[in-house]
Amino acid sequence: MKNEGIEGMERFESPGKGRGLRALRHFAVGELVFACPAYSSVLTVNERGAHCEHCFTRREDLFKCGKCKQAYYCNVDCQRGDWPMHKLECVSMCALGENWCPSETVRLVARIIMKQRVTTERTQSERLLLLTEFEAHLDKTDGEKDEMNQSGIAALHHFYSRHISDLPDDQALTELFAQVNCNGFTIEDEELSHLGSAVFPDVALMNHSCSPNVIVTYKGTVAEVRAVQEINPGEEIFNSYIDLLYPTEDRKERLLESYFFVCQCTECTTKSKDKAKMATRKQSSPPKPEEIQSMLHYAKNVIEEFRRAKHYKTPSELLEMCELSLEKMGTVFGDTNVYMLHMMYQAMGVCLYMQDWDGAMSYGEKIVQPYSVYYPAYSLNVASMYLKLGRLYLGLEKKTQGVKALKKALAIMEVAHGKDHHYVAEVKNEIVEQK
Repeated sequence: MKNEGIEGMERFESPGKGRGLRALRHFAVGELVFACPAYSSVLTVNERGAHCEHCFTRREDLFKCGKCKQAYYCNVDCQRGDWPMHKLECVSMCALGENWCPSETVRLVARIIMKQRVTTERTQSERLLLLTEFEAHLDKTDGEKDEMNQSGIAALHHFYSRHISDLPDDQALTELFAQVNCNGFTIEDEELSHLGSAVFPDVALMNHSCSPNVIVTYKGTVAEVRAVQEINPGEEIFNSYIDLLYPTEDRKERLLESYFFVCQCTECTTKSKDKAKMATRKQSSPPKPEEIQSMLHYAKNVIEEFRRAKHYKTPSELLEMCELSLEKMGTVFGDTNVYMLHMMYQAMGVCLYMQDWDGAMSYGEKIVQPYSVYYPAYSLNVASMYLKLGRLYLGLEKKTQGVKALKKALAIMEVAHGKDHHYVAEVKNEIVEQK
């Protein structure tokens, strides 16, 4: 296809930010700014059997690939549509069996390579930005990132070299892995559960702000960008690259580490929510600055420790880890402190996994109000928390509370996902069923 652009949008050079996306007309809150199909996507292994490998539709009557018995599809059309990409994995999975275990990034890179080989023209995903134009930032990567890229290249050769002839050389692969790591997206469902990974070139064109005026949601493997603030002609379109729960210095650190820039947005310069986010425990004499700093250091360490522990500890051990860290942090931090909320969220997740519904509900109730204050309007994090709570309440036969929570989730989702989204329809049905 020719470079037809996106109606109502233009690519431009944003002062101090490089290229960006700018509105040419007015967009109201909740309006679809643009949609972008995935250039390439890959369903996460854990969701096989629950979602279609090709279109990511969630349904119960999927049928599996007759060869590998691993990939599931809605119908023959989806299977045929996915075959040019799935055949790479199908042959490899049949040959290696349980030893087939490439990372999601490796799987995505393999699909991108194959897509590039059969694509001669600009795709519908690249109306304003070509995938080959992605920034790689190789001059800024550290030893750890270099090691990750090299590990990815080794895995690509191990799992795919017999099925992809003439893989690009290591220099080209290093650049591609770096491009995907810096510009890739994770596709999530209405409760923010991970479904897969994809690249959406035109979506990647948007610059970051900690006070974004758009939000990205997914309809299958299509990214939809909707306005969450009024956008006027000439204004830049800003998405958020990161979780916005944390204080300014944390956000800046994460952005610099992952995306190689220092954020100068209004939220980062005013630090308007930092004091509330770092709430301390109410007591006769407030904690000293060094006590707060020491506990902050502990909190960051325990968050990283928990992230690693999820790979080898049992759910009971993980829950105990959450409880002990909350007890310790609670000697200095208030319940609405974002580091307390982080560990409560982890504890809630473990409780849900263990089917401890009362425990999950208890944590959710403590989280949802501070979330509503700390996150921007129409946040998916807030919507998903109300959604989880609503479903928990209904499961525990707390009908009134359940419906109330679902309605709060719905109010956000109708703006963020759009009123015609199937997730919105599902939540509406859940509410109607309670009448």
